[in-house]
Amino acid sequence: MKFNLNCKETSRLLSQAQDGGLAFTERLALRIHLRLCDGCTQFSQQLDFLRRAMRAYPGPDSNAEKDNTRG
Repeated sequence: MKFNLNCKETSRLLSQAQDGGLAFTERLALRIHLRLCDGCTQFSQQLDFLRRAMRAYPGPDSNAEKDNTRG
């Protein structure tokens, strides 16, 4: 694993990290790149926000949704 990632490689690793674990060298390379790149840091924050929002979303089968459909 190389330690000088470009932004495309970084975005792939950020997405992969959301789905599962990364190898130590991948995490290290990611941290190095994020220290240097504001754009990728913002992208990482956006991914974190979207993940939290999706976890907080109750979904279509929630009680609140069922209450709204009863006329």
